Amino acid sequence: MKAKLIMLSLAVAGFAMSASAQTREKYTSNGSDNIFISATIGGSTTYSGKSEGKFGKIAPHVTVSLGKWFNPVIGIRGQVGLWRTNYYTQHASGTMTEAGNNMILVKNKQANHKGMGVVRIDGMYNLTNAILGYNPDRLFSLSVFAGPGLTFTKSANGVYSANAQTKQYSRIVPGGKSEKLRAHINGSVGLQGKFNVSPELDIDIEVRGEIADSYLGAKSTASAIGAIYAGAGVTYTFGGKNFVKVGQVVDNSALNDEINRLRNELAEARNKPAEIRTVTETKTVTETKFNRTPIFFKIGSSKLDNYAKASVKLVAEGIKASGGTYKIQAYADKGTGSANFNQKLTDARAQAVYDALIAEGVSANQLQIVSNGGVDNMFGDAETTRVVIMGVE
Repeated sequence: MKAKLIMLSLAVAGFAMSASAQTREKYTSNGSDNIFISATIGGSTTYSGKSEGKFGKIAPHVTVSLGKWFNPVIGIRGQVGLWRTNYYTQHASGTMTEAGNNMILVKNKQANHKGMGVVRIDGMYNLTNAILGYNPDRLFSLSVFAGPGLTFTKSANGVYSANAQTKQYSRIVPGGKSEKLRAHINGSVGLQGKFNVSPELDIDIEVRGEIADSYLGAKSTASAIGAIYAGAGVTYTFGGKNFVKVGQVVDNSALNDEINRLRNELAEARNKPAEIRTVTETKTVTETKFNRTPIFFKIGSSKLDNYAKASVKLVAEGIKASGGTYKIQAYADKGTGSANFNQKLTDARAQAVYDALIAEGVSANQLQIVSNGGVDNMFGDAETTRVVIMGVE
């Protein structure tokens, strides 16, 4: 009962810790952002109970995790693991010796091992981001995690009995039944260090302490088993780590209104080409109202949505009619993501618009790509800074 209370306390503490931090965060994550997969390999040692009194030898331990960060401080992950546990027990075999009129059992500590499997749910709390604030370029951060789980293994059946005639102490298995696969409740807490390699990749080191209902069955008198795990691995975040400031939520209706306004202006410009021609001393350029047209993107994305595709189509028609040369100027929000990530993102955004215009029949000679990376808010907020602006060269 005491072990179960400890495990429950660990789980509750983890979730309570996460909940207490939610009101302090300045950043959040969209639904499909900051989903990650991790793999670690390391070692574990098992403490088989007070009666045995020592830890087993180090054994290999492998885990795979899938999770999500809801903001730079709070996250959750599910984990599966496989390992071999090494442990000591006095309840394996022994002999009996005479002491006067009594028979005294002489137990032998023996090393044993067995295969294990585990599933866990961890609530994660990034201490570094909670204390120092979020910095996408920070090299190292430290997190604490805690949560419940299940340990799966075959437990020894039967009871141990001493035979006065043979002077042997051994396990008796009723009916000769083999060991059965059982699930045992566990609870754990640990620390994770994370080295930031790129927006997508991290190198992890972590250590975990765990308590579980005894899975040794008749081979131990202990009611709970303790274990320590340590390992290193890698984490891959799909699409890169990407957080946005709270309150900077994209106003889709406003963007849609702006796109519709631009569509109407472009349509009018196509119908009146003669009225919007200007001639300079060096060259003739068809200056239409679409020559400063914005094409907006979602946070962390270089994919053209249906609204952006409609704008590109209208711009393409105007460019083909004008015969002018146009710049594809791509931008990203400086406050979201690292400088390296934003530069790659604007490269991809510019290329996406370029490819779409070429697909609409625009000549490559009429286009020039300019990738500006992350910049300060251009129009008063971060959302409208995630943009490609078409302009006359």
